[in-house]
Amino acid sequence: MGNNPSRRGRADSGKNRSHLRSTGSIGRVLRRPKEDVHSAYSFGRELGHGQFGVTSLVTHKTTGEMLACKSIATRKLTHADDLEDVRREVQIMHHLTGHRNIVELKGAYEDRSSVYLVMELCEGGELFDRIISRGHYSERAAASLCREIVNVVHCCHSMGVMHRDLKPENFLFLNTNEESPLKATDFGLSTFFKPGELFKDVLGSAYYIAPEVLRKNYGPEADIWSAGVIVYILLAGVPPFWADNDQGIFSAILRGRLDFSSDPWPNISDSAKDLVKKMLRANPKERLTAAEILNSLSVTFYHITAAHPWIREDGEAPDSPLDLTVITRMKQFRAMNKLKKVALKVIAESLSEEEIIGLKEMFKSMDTDNSGTLTVEELRAGIPKLGNMGIKITESEVQQLMEAADVDGNGSIDYMEFITATMHMNRMEKEDHLYKAFQYFDKDQSGYITIEELEQALMDYNMGDQQTIKEIIAEVDINHKKNLGML
Repeated sequence: MGNNPSRRGRADSGKNRSHLRSTGSIGRVLRRPKEDVHSAYSFGRELGHGQFGVTSLVTHKTTGEMLACKSIATRKLTHADDLEDVRREVQIMHHLTGHRNIVELKGAYEDRSSVYLVMELCEGGELFDRIISRGHYSERAAASLCREIVNVVHCCHSMGVMHRDLKPENFLFLNTNEESPLKATDFGLSTFFKPGELFKDVLGSAYYIAPEVLRKNYGPEADIWSAGVIVYILLAGVPPFWADNDQGIFSAILRGRLDFSSDPWPNISDSAKDLVKKMLRANPKERLTAAEILNSLSVTFYHITAAHPWIREDGEAPDSPLDLTVITRMKQFRAMNKLKKVALKVIAESLSEEEIIGLKEMFKSMDTDNSGTLTVEELRAGIPKLGNMGIKITESEVQQLMEAADVDGNGSIDYMEFITATMHMNRMEKEDHLYKAFQYFDKDQSGYITIEELEQALMDYNMGDQQTIKEIIAEVDINHKKNLGML
């Protein structure tokens, strides 16, 4: 990646900040050097158990941070599809990083026996367990959880990802508090998709599978169905379609008869039932999208209480559409000063393929002439199509996003500029990434960035005008020493 081999080498030099020992040989799953995860983490009690391995509590030996580690035994990955599924899970978790309602992947490693996914620790347990303990939720509590679940679907779909296994067992509470954020996990069945693409694999858990999945002809709307089943269960305490075995459940799903007459439905509002019905429409094209649900939820549940967090103070639904995740990231990038933009570009050039594959696919889908750059016209046409969102974007927004991402000011966005502007900002928070960026600026390895080094770095990216340099110095040289210290 990147057009300057010497620059890439510079960024990658320096000490290893990850504290993991490399064993040298290449892993057959992640296809990069194997690492000894036990050299950095102490393994504790088991948190969960799955088909291919276990999830354990781990503690980082240096920082003391407690995390969860999903260990996948490579001997159980007997088919090429199994290997690809694990790779894709890692790619998708990197792609969706930073969302409040998605478990964050801290790192993926492989040794001679297993692949390890080190993730954010969620200590509040599964949504499934809370449903079992409660029986069913109040409308207010169900509405709040519904919003978080649909937020996950919106993020996934806007980033070109289908989860394909949404169920209460795959949502975890960050902590034991009643108001704890809800986080989606287990992207092992998830996949990337392009607008209009249809899938045939019958995947998922019986109660939550959409009818079109059983008919082997489906798209991202299947996630809305699964989310609708979860909301039904939150309100009623039982699934909408059930039987003694999977085949019986599938038959009930295909019949599609929803029960809104048994307890507790007579005591549930018409507006709540209306939302569930619109999420569980048999024809996927007639279902609400995640964006439509989020923009209408405050109306749907308006009667619950004027103080509900979904409701504006004036009791009206939001009148502006939700931003796509990628647009939000570009707006954040636009607000940065040029020093940070260059630092992010250095970091982007050093990211692995698995960390940016999702953004790469988004870029390719918009680059319709395969030129390797995005024009204003391609950006204008491509953004509304991302994730089948069908959003509207104004001409001024297109121009602003273009100017934000076009760091070198040549009138188009190249591949690396797009990755830089759309990767999540938490990349900059990681110590090893910051170290690589600092090394790039600190040409003489003095431990400080001088004005001359800054000027040279900005010139390398065609951003080296004197006014820009003065602005950056004024903003970050708080001690007036004419050097910038650490980033």
